[in-house]
Parts: sequence; C-alpha cells; structure tokens
Amino acid sequence: MSELSISVTETPTADELATIGGRLTAFNEGDVGPADRRPLAVVVRDEAGAIVAGLSGYTAWGWLYVQWLWVAEEQRGAGLAGRMLTAAETDAKARGCHGAYIDTFSPVALKTYQRAGYVSFGALKDFPPGRTRTFLQKRL
Repeated sequence: MSELSISVTETPTADELATIGGRLTAFNEGDVGPADRRPLAVVVRDEAGAIVAGLSGYTAWGWLYVQWLWVAEEQRGAGLAGRMLTAAETDAKARGCHGAYIDTFSPVALKTYQRAGYVSFGALKDFPPGRTRTFLQKRL
C-alpha cells in the first residue's frame, strides 16, 4: 500500500470540491438510487426590481431542503416567509417531494417555521454559542 498524504485547507480548489462531490454522489446513487437533485429558489422583488426576500435550496430523494431563507428587515412581520415556504413547497410537491426540512438558530425564525407546520426533530445546543440550532421537518 502506498503512502497517503492528508492535508487540511480553507482554500480548496474547484476541482478538488468537484472530485469529492462527484465521487460521493456516484457512491450514494449506487447505494440508494439517483437523487434527482435540482436547485429551487423563490425570489421576491419590490416594484423597482430590488430583491427584498428570497429562499434557496434544492430537492433530492423526494425532499425539499431549504438552505437559506431571508427577508429584508423592512419586509418582516407581513407573512412573507410563510408565503415563500408555501411557494417552495408547492413546487417541491410538483417535483414529487413528500417532505421538507430546514434548520435555524433564530428563535424568531423557529416560530415562523412552526407556524408554517414544521416540527422539530433535533437540536444542537450552543450552535452558535448561546443559541440552539433546531432542525425541523414537514410532510408535504
């Protein structure tokens, strides 16, 4: 067996990331079948065309993962997050998804997601320090 070299970097190359991601994807698809991973975004613009809110994630293996959800401060409190979640969930259902998941360490966002029908299935205390990162899911 040849010698192996292990290195740690905070500046991986695009090729290194593509190799790691591509090989893991190939392994997973061989193990459980194709993910059919597809990006999904909801973008909200004001009358001038400026982005004032948005949601970004993807669908894979029958699930919607909401990676980012942001609402500009002046737009908060009007139900926009819930409307974006509904739009993303509707699209995910059209793609054949049966569930959605999201995580947050914001107590305000946690209540928003719970109002939208998401339920907690796990938590990491002190992630970040002084907060709890909560993982939530919803059946679609």
